[in-house]
Amino acid sequence: MAKGLGKGLSALLGDDITVTGSSSVKVQEIDIDKIKAGRYQPRTKFNQQALEELAQSVAEKGILQPLLLRSTQQGIYEIIAGERRWRAARMAGLKTVPALVKSFTSEESLEIGLIENLQREDLNNIEEAEGFQRLMDEFSYNQKKIAQIVGKSRSYVANNLRLNQLPESVKIKVKEGKLTGGHARQLVGLEDAELIAEEIIEQALNVRQVEALIRMRKNPKKIRSQHKKDSETIAIEKSLTGKLGLKVEVRKKRGNRGVISLAYDNNDQLDFILSQLTK
Repeated sequence: MAKGLGKGLSALLGDDITVTGSSSVKVQEIDIDKIKAGRYQPRTKFNQQALEELAQSVAEKGILQPLLLRSTQQGIYEIIAGERRWRAARMAGLKTVPALVKSFTSEESLEIGLIENLQREDLNNIEEAEGFQRLMDEFSYNQKKIAQIVGKSRSYVANNLRLNQLPESVKIKVKEGKLTGGHARQLVGLEDAELIAEEIIEQALNVRQVEALIRMRKNPKKIRSQHKKDSETIAIEKSLTGKLGLKVEVRKKRGNRGVISLAYDNNDQLDFILSQLTK
C-alpha cells in the first residue's frame, strides 16, 4: 500500500519520478492508441467545451504534464491520472503522449484518481460520493480511512456518502451542474426528491429557499397558520405603522396573548421608539 495518500500525489508517487537525471521511472512517449481510460476513474462526465479548449492548447503547446499509467497484461496502458489530457490529445490528433508508467494496485489506482481530482476540485459531489462508495465496497475501506486518504473530515465523507441514496435522475442533475451539492443534500431521504429537484431548477432556488420549501412540505398546516392573519390584525398593523412611521408586525398566539414587533432602520428610529416607551 502506498504511503502519504492524504498528502498529495507527490508523496504517493515518490521522489523517483523525474523528467531528467538518473531515475527508476522516467517520462516515455506512449502510443495514444495503446492507452485506455482507467477503470477506477471517479469522474464520469467531461465538459465538452473545456475539452475542446484543452485540445487547442495541446495542439499548440503539447502536453505539459505527463499522464500517469499502469501497464496491463494485454500490452495496453491504463490511465491512472490524466484522462482529460489523453482525451484532449486524441482530439488534437496527437499520435503519442508523454507518460510515466508505474505499477499500481487497483486500490491505489482508485485512490490516486480520487486524490488527483479532489486536489483540482474537478469532481462534483456525486462523483466523490460514488468514488467513496467504491472504496468501501471494493476495498473494504471505512469512513475514517477514506477521510485520511483524501484529506477531508470524516463528517464531510459521511455527508457525501448519503448522496448515494438519491434517485438516479437527481444524481444526473448534480453531475450536469444543474443542482449543487448543497441542494442535493437537502433532498436525501425525501420521497418527492425528484419533483423538488425540478422545482429548484425551474425557480432557481438557493439552498436556504430549498430548506424553507422542504419545511413547508413536511408541516404545511403549521407554516400556513404562522402566516395567516385576520383582517383585524392587518388593520392594527397598518394603523400603528402609519402613526409611528415604522414597520409594525402583530403576531397573535393562543388565547389572548401575542407579540408586537417594531422594526427600525437606524439609531434615530431606535431613539424615537425608546422615547415613546419612556414617556
